[in-house]
Amino acid sequence: MSPLFRRKAADLVEDATTSVTEEASADNRRKNYTPSKKELGVVTPKRAPQGRRVEAAPADRKEAAKVMRERQRVERAEASEGMRNGDERYLLARDRGPERSLVRDIVDSRRTVGSFFIAGAVVVMVGSVVRLQVVQIASNILWALLALAVVVDSIFISQRIKKVVKARFPETGQRMGSLYLYGIMRALTFRRMRVPKPKVELGAKI
Repeated sequence: MSPLFRRKAADLVEDATTSVTEEASADNRRKNYTPSKKELGVVTPKRAPQGRRVEAAPADRKEAAKVMRERQRVERAEASEGMRNGDERYLLARDRGPERSLVRDIVDSRRTVGSFFIAGAVVVMVGSVVRLQVVQIASNILWALLALAVVVDSIFISQRIKKVVKARFPETGQRMGSLYLYGIMRALTFRRMRVPKPKVELGAKI
């Protein structure tokens, strides 16, 4: 057998062996191959974004101003309602603290002369305009009596505040003079107009 024939025969055997090996590898890959969802036509649903929902930006400046005004109106209404209800988050600095809350309850649990002071002042003002001497004299006497009654009532309110606050908060850092003034000013306001609104009924035991 010539060398040329032997070399051609060897090449044919090598090509046949390589072809068989490649076909076996391809078969193995096809058996172990897992097609992707994209190839199968399956669409993976997108996860909804977590956290706070982001509002769409307004279309123009006019719309943005309208949205801002509406937001401020809602915030003001919420703050006003919270203040009336005595929510500490919305109270003014003068109304915050357990001592101030206690002073409000002390004043709101009793009738005060100061709540009638404004009405009496209006009567006195009208009487002073009348040119009858008797009416003017009566108005001045009424004014003096109202002022005296307010002073006496304020003294009683201050004493009550001092007694109860010292008993409930013996180590308070609040100045008693500030609490007295706070209670007296609240006592001078009509009950229905007080802010925060009263939480206790008249005659309630504090």
